[in-house]
Amino acid sequence: MAHSYRDLIVWQKAIALVTDVYRATQSFPRQETYGLTSQIRRSAVSVASNIAEGQGRLSRREFHQFLGVARGSLIEMETQMVIAENLCYLSKAEAQHLNEASGKSAVSSTASCRRFVRPHRRGLETRNRKLEASPGAKLSACLKDVRVPCSGF
Repeated sequence: MAHSYRDLIVWQKAIALVTDVYRATQSFPRQETYGLTSQIRRSAVSVASNIAEGQGRLSRREFHQFLGVARGSLIEMETQMVIAENLCYLSKAEAQHLNEASGKSAVSSTASCRRFVRPHRRGLETRNRKLEASPGAKLSACLKDVRVPCSGF
């Protein structure tokens, strides 16, 4: 992995997302400075930071592990944005813009990860089929994109 993390499109999108998050949270109430504002900003920064750190590691496996952590931080940030919208700290338009931006990062992260990962083992495929057949299949289908595609080495 000789390329710089700065060359990764997913990192560039994550940096743009951090900038958008910082701008959107500037208008949050002062009492949230050390609460929700800080949490959202830290999780957004964590996405870009983990992508960069993973790229700097020596093996692809470590890189994939850090992409999984970045994806978790992205989902954490999306959850916090829902809370901010529910508390009317974010307008619907701002929340939608940030969700779209985070979705683009998530899609890129997944695509980047899949490009380097060998196909899933048969055991994972069997487990996923069992989940789809379970009573919570509808929820499982919604969470399908949330699963870290790099797991199961």
